[in-house]
Amino acid sequence: MTAPKPSLELLRALTDENVLRVLMAHDRLTRAEIAARTGISKPTISESVQRLEQAGLVVDTGERTTGRGRVGSYYALAPHLGTALVASITPHGVVAEAVDARGRTHGEVRTALHADAGQEAAAEALGAAAARLGESAGPLRLAVVSAADPVDRATGRLVHLPDAPFLVGALDPPAVLAGTVTGPVLVDNDVNWAARAEYEQGCVQGVDDFVYLHLGEGLGCAVVGDGVVRRGHGGLVGEVAHLYTAGPDGRAMAFTEVFAALDLRRDASTAVDVPRLLDLLDTSDARAERVRLALAHAIGGVLAGALAFADPRTVVLGGPWGSHPRLIDAIEEHLARSPRSVPLIAAALPLPELTGARARAVEELGSQIVRSAHPTAQW
Repeated sequence: MTAPKPSLELLRALTDENVLRVLMAHDRLTRAEIAARTGISKPTISESVQRLEQAGLVVDTGERTTGRGRVGSYYALAPHLGTALVASITPHGVVAEAVDARGRTHGEVRTALHADAGQEAAAEALGAAAARLGESAGPLRLAVVSAADPVDRATGRLVHLPDAPFLVGALDPPAVLAGTVTGPVLVDNDVNWAARAEYEQGCVQGVDDFVYLHLGEGLGCAVVGDGVVRRGHGGLVGEVAHLYTAGPDGRAMAFTEVFAALDLRRDASTAVDVPRLLDLLDTSDARAERVRLALAHAIGGVLAGALAFADPRTVVLGGPWGSHPRLIDAIEEHLARSPRSVPLIAAALPLPELTGARARAVEELGSQIVRSAHPTAQW
């Protein structure tokens, strides 16, 4: 049986998508340059550019080629296609920025918070940042939010678990941003965004199965299988703080309690005292060695569970103290004596959670713009 031919509308939609995508990757291009980069004929590209100009998605920049040969006009994405909000909510504050479809940042707002800031303060900071960016950077067509807390995958609300060091309750970013963001609001845990960033741009490019263990003031884990971050039924995959592991005296205890037993928590908080821990990792006396061994055993127990259930090819260690060379060496020595072991890699990217969220925002904004060219097309 002969396969049905694609409709003319679909062919036009696919051509227009190619034109828009290539203009998202370049400041300006002539129609001949677009044809060369897409492999589509010049007449077809000319028709597409004309359609997209009429739709207000592409503009003639007014610039012309110089030199020999026929003069060509330079085209670019229209300047007022809107932006995407990228926001990171951490115990230290809210960082928000507006990005366009080319990945360029149009303004940034930083608001300081503290670990027990509470839901209202975090919501106010996020809402105010979005309002400022919406005024200065044009309409916010969507938002991507990274949060240093578990996230309910069905609602985008933050989930408060016992002993969590960052207390913002059930903060609801989609509700907070409803008045300033016209499109969808995507929310995920910061460690999941960090894992995506390392997979796409960092230390595990091309590795489809890995575990990312974040070790900082809080404890988190992302599980990537077949190139996809696994979130689970409620979005709580990788919440390892209450996973039972070996304590300093060999007794089983929750991972988060190991730091209380080692006197490595901040005063009146369940947060890990990162400066004190880093000092110990940099010290060479007997106490520091005992702490390193205790941490290696506790982390090794957590990773043993990850190896059993996720079967990763490698493990990425990230966070303010997770990638410390002495710690990685101690964990490697511990895992070498275990029935199963995998390579350990230190995370490579600064602010990976914001990098991952930004990349997703640019991707989603580009897809929105493409769909707006042919809103009824069956993509």
